[in-house]
Amino acid sequence: MPKDYYKILGVNRDASPEEIKKAYYELAHKHHPDKGGEEKKFKEINEAYQVLSNKEKRGQYDQFGQTFEGAQAGGPGGFGSNWSWGEGESGGENFGFNFGEFGDLGDMLEEIFGVRSRAGRGKETRKGKDMQVSLEIPLESTLSGQEREISLEKIIICPKCQGSGAEPGTKTKTCTTCGGAGQVQQVRRTILGSFASTMTCPQCQGEGKIPEQSCRTCRGEGRVRSEERVKIFIPAGIATNQVIKAEAKGGAGKKGGRAGDLYINVQVKSHPFFERKDDDLYTQIEISFSQAALGDEIEVQTLEGTKILLEVPVGIESGKVLRIAGKGIPHFSGYGRGNLLVELRVKTPKRLTKVQKELLERLRKEGL
Repeated sequence: MPKDYYKILGVNRDASPEEIKKAYYELAHKHHPDKGGEEKKFKEINEAYQVLSNKEKRGQYDQFGQTFEGAQAGGPGGFGSNWSWGEGESGGENFGFNFGEFGDLGDMLEEIFGVRSRAGRGKETRKGKDMQVSLEIPLESTLSGQEREISLEKIIICPKCQGSGAEPGTKTKTCTTCGGAGQVQQVRRTILGSFASTMTCPQCQGEGKIPEQSCRTCRGEGRVRSEERVKIFIPAGIATNQVIKAEAKGGAGKKGGRAGDLYINVQVKSHPFFERKDDDLYTQIEISFSQAALGDEIEVQTLEGTKILLEVPVGIESGKVLRIAGKGIPHFSGYGRGNLLVELRVKTPKRLTKVQKELLERLRKEGL
């Protein structure tokens, strides 16, 4: 009996590609064998999606109906008749055919289930997981580049077997599945005919050999979860929400694969005296009425903790901002530094001594 792919996915015949993808996404998640679903139903859902998600194949299916299904080189099995299951890198099940022809199907399954097609897998595709962490630093730390050490809970190379997956002192033997080649072939039947493709052996993961006895610590995985101290470099001038990439500092790769990368999202703490705006620093300093009227030299503390003298011009008004060049934050992607901007606030005394009152009265009479 011919299959109604639209009915299988639960969509109308005029459904948009987005509606088809959404329906597939939900059904595949619901019926995946790892989630307790039925393997037969799961294959049927994927078979329907492989046809309806492809514009050309969908057009042929809509036009020829039963003829389209019969025209598939695989006969009644059609798409999905050459499925095979193998142990995935994440410990779950994976598919033994090439997802590449079906667009984003492989990426979608990886997003849902954490698995991916094994076709063409090599050491690069055994790359460890990328990681992201947040790191809070004080504003003072942005003044110069510095190395920091952080503690991470991550996947590391098994310290016992050094990533081989074999119990130390035991031997390895040739994989019986691939005969030591590390790869196996599969034949996939499509509407255009039969195609042979090569995939990494699911038994030995492309190594060609398997240990006679798996490592007792990592159970043959070659990796374990543990805490590790990681050194990272924080460049000068870094700003809040900037991300630093530390290559190969993420999760360990599998069986010789490259480690993932570590992404550090930096958060710069606020400061009690300085406010950062881009690479400039702002601060406020109170001066007396006499200093504002007569001018003066005042001490200004920098972010480094040193003090410098700032000249207050005669007759300066409250709220005036003076600039100290080169005492701000270092430029992240270049030379030089921002400026330190000092806002002067004229302080109005709330309590006056008798002498102060007399002096101010005299100044008022003089028109000041």
